[in-house]
Amino acid sequence: MSRYLGPRLRITRRLGTLPGLTNKQSKKKTSPGQHGKNRDENSKKSTQYGLRLEEKQKLKFNYGITENQLFSYVKEARRRKGVTGLILLQLLEMRLDTICFRLGFAPTMASARQLVNHGHITINGEVLNIPSFQCRINDIVSIKQKTSSKNLVEENLKMTQLNDVALHLSFDKEKNEAKVLNYCSRDDILLELDELLVIEYYSRR
Repeated sequence: MSRYLGPRLRITRRLGTLPGLTNKQSKKKTSPGQHGKNRDENSKKSTQYGLRLEEKQKLKFNYGITENQLFSYVKEARRRKGVTGLILLQLLEMRLDTICFRLGFAPTMASARQLVNHGHITINGEVLNIPSFQCRINDIVSIKQKTSSKNLVEENLKMTQLNDVALHLSFDKEKNEAKVLNYCSRDDILLELDELLVIEYYSRR
């Protein structure tokens, strides 16, 4: 299944706030569709499968990944030692496009992916155009030494609504350079979801 390219506010009306998908807010309070109801009313009638599916959809739409990619991350999280749900979130947060978004280099995850694809971002001094690249601790994420790249990111930094950089990252505003200090903690995740339900959704696969 390919990435979603349709109306984003329609998704946030159904799933709630998704900071990685869009920073806009819909004026409508009901779910999309002719018989849309308030999210509180819908949640009372959801089945266990429906709740798990909704949490999985939140993760997929927020990080802008495909179904196959998400399932691959779940399998990798299961393989590693530790709490599977937290490891899954850490894998997604260590993606290069996610780190660019968390630093404020781009307003959404989709624009962060495009920023990386177009070669504006470097890792340890080398240009890398793979959004799904898994950054490691002590990696240096910076902007390509090119005027167009710097201007683009600086404009995004002015527009971004993220006031504080995540604790697992350090950011030098003068150099526009960041360092990955550690894996993120559960409290650093911007998205509101129950990751255990996502693991349960994939438990039969």
